[in-house]
Amino acid sequence: MKKIINKPENYTDDMLHGIYQAHPDMVKYVEDDLRCYCTAQKKEGKVAIITGGGTGHLPLFLGYVGENMLDGCGVGSVFQSPSAEQIYNISKEVESGAGILFLYGNYTGDIMNFDMASEMLEMDDIQTRSIVGADDVLSNKNPDARRGVAGIFFMYKCAGAKAAQMGTLDEVLAAAQKAKDNTRTVGFALTPCIIPELGHSNFTLGDNEMAFGMGIHGEPGVWNGPVKTSRELAEESMKEILGDMPVASGEEVCVLINGLGATSQEELYILTGDVEDILKEKGIKVYRTFVGEYATSMEMAGASISICKVADEEMKQWIDMPVHTPFYTQV
Repeated sequence: MKKIINKPENYTDDMLHGIYQAHPDMVKYVEDDLRCYCTAQKKEGKVAIITGGGTGHLPLFLGYVGENMLDGCGVGSVFQSPSAEQIYNISKEVESGAGILFLYGNYTGDIMNFDMASEMLEMDDIQTRSIVGADDVLSNKNPDARRGVAGIFFMYKCAGAKAAQMGTLDEVLAAAQKAKDNTRTVGFALTPCIIPELGHSNFTLGDNEMAFGMGIHGEPGVWNGPVKTSRELAEESMKEILGDMPVASGEEVCVLINGLGATSQEELYILTGDVEDILKEKGIKVYRTFVGEYATSMEMAGASISICKVADEEMKQWIDMPVHTPFYTQV
């Protein structure tokens, strides 16, 4: 294992220490717990949006805490959930009178701990609503059981923008739901990754082998086989996405091409060109394109493709709203 670390067991806390050192004007922690990650610029009267999840996916999850996006994030160990107590403490810090939206990935541990935190907050007469990202088309035929991956970015954008516009708790929830209903993702891995505490790969792939439909924690995909070309991967991904969420000729979408941690920008733009060529051939208009690392899996090589159907003009305003966090800025 070759990583720039101190002790493997301190990986998450050492990473957080560096973030707080670098961005003290933007983020802070509470209750003397580095993993209770909060905005340093609380806005009174605004719905607070809190996410959470394991380390290893930067900029997901904590990287979207900032201006016009999220207000707090519970940080777990690598690929592990934050605790209910941490989520509760973050909530108490960032809540500002308009209630809290919990917005996170569709994973069992996260669901359990966010639900427990919600019950604790209800005892304090603080209103909460919850919604999970579940955009990974190939993870389950049942949409309610799907994993949340890079497409949760669009939920963050839409809910964050509506909260910044001082929408009510139910309006912010509805904005997140609109993004969820219109977003689908397919991903594929070329290499495994190494979890520091384990010191070895969490799965294996041959030299010329890839995994299609792989999850961001190394969950099995739908097939392992020879590495395909960018165009072939784009075609198979778009077939899966558009088969699950039809988009008619003339409709508009946003495209998110996401690197999983060790994929070059050059490769991501090759994939972008192929995806957008396919959309153009189908008469589908691209409203906005996002290319880069939005939800990684440590140093895994590979990518994911997310398509967000633009439902209406209000959704365009949400997607276009400027945001600024330590990890992501959109002007």
